[in-house]
Amino acid sequence: MKIVVLGLGYVGLPLAVALADKFDTWGLDIDPSRISELQEGHDRTAEIESARLKASPLHITGAEDDCAAADVYIVTVPTPVDQNNVPDLRPILSATRSVAAMLSADRKPIIVYESTVYPGVTEEICGTEIERLTGLRCGEDFFLGYSPERINPGDREHTVDKITKVIAGQTPAVTDKLAEIYGAVTSGGTFRAASIKVAEAAKVIENTQRDVNIALMNEIAQIFAKMDISVWDVLAAAGTKWNFLPFQPGLVGGHCIGVDPYYLSFRAEQLGHNPALILAGRSTNDGMARYVADSVHRAVGETAGSILVLGLTFKENVPDLRNSKVTDLVAGLKAHGHTVVVHDPLADAHHAEEETGLSLSSDALQGKYDAVVLAVPHQQYLELGEEALWDMLRTGGTLCDLKDALRLRTAKPGFSLWSL
Repeated sequence: MKIVVLGLGYVGLPLAVALADKFDTWGLDIDPSRISELQEGHDRTAEIESARLKASPLHITGAEDDCAAADVYIVTVPTPVDQNNVPDLRPILSATRSVAAMLSADRKPIIVYESTVYPGVTEEICGTEIERLTGLRCGEDFFLGYSPERINPGDREHTVDKITKVIAGQTPAVTDKLAEIYGAVTSGGTFRAASIKVAEAAKVIENTQRDVNIALMNEIAQIFAKMDISVWDVLAAAGTKWNFLPFQPGLVGGHCIGVDPYYLSFRAEQLGHNPALILAGRSTNDGMARYVADSVHRAVGETAGSILVLGLTFKENVPDLRNSKVTDLVAGLKAHGHTVVVHDPLADAHHAEEETGLSLSSDALQGKYDAVVLAVPHQQYLELGEEALWDMLRTGGTLCDLKDALRLRTAKPGFSLWSL
């Protein structure tokens, strides 16, 4: 069985490497630099270790000809939103057109989508597009499937070879084939969704649920700040109840949580329903960077000064910069007149400047600042210890521990402390 995985990023590469241990697997990507680095055994996402990548029988290519006439195509490309938060289906449609050009009808190929979409995209948009381009009949000459990705960047526990894979095929026979394929690579087993639309819906609400719950935490953090109550102390106390959900306040970025709710709300509005709760959560979370910037500004006495921001990636211990809200935090601090220096030991400096327009300082930890903002608590920062962070401050400076990573409740004498 020949399998082609389209898109070798955070989702596609781990899947392709896992599949290659069991099947004749090809990884197809459109980025020449990405192909070159993977062929040399380097993964900039840090999801696959170099030794494993070099030893993998995975075929890595940028040539569609290499991937023609496969039995299964798995699409793992991003599904972002545009500047108006409207679903941008161009990447998935581009991948779909590539698949259409490679299909061989006599093999009765299966095209599986892992990208997060609103219900109906796989069959009504992607399947229809393949029919239009090829003249083949969906459900007769080729077949569709959906198995939503559940990659959590930086998570070494819930990896693709351990999680439960939701699967859905256009027919029972297709679902059986997907169970055979995914069942061969994950010890977590497979769950057969009732339909492709059910599987699409399951994925989009997984992330929407998380987004809404974080929005609640962000709102109560703002409320308790007005009462001079530590939200972290409140959560510690409330967490002793057996069914209290352990969500925390913070910046919501990345390629999933801050994006996927817009896919569901878009479709809801198309159908005449106002997704008020979902959009309220998005509004709250999208506004948190500005709230933090304003709070830091007040914490330093509303006087322009020099501020060191530690961490630029969208979450701790990963190099992923996509949709990082630290960018908005920096913009908010600059709008208050502060001079901002940004440091991140995991982000690639060139990529950071391209992606965010911000320059990373390699020697920032040797400076002195009016405030130090621990925005993304990478392990490297925690290993420095709190004393090293206090030492980066001028006398009277403020240490801002955004996510309470240091668990401090009192400031060092002569300094001040702030957290959400």
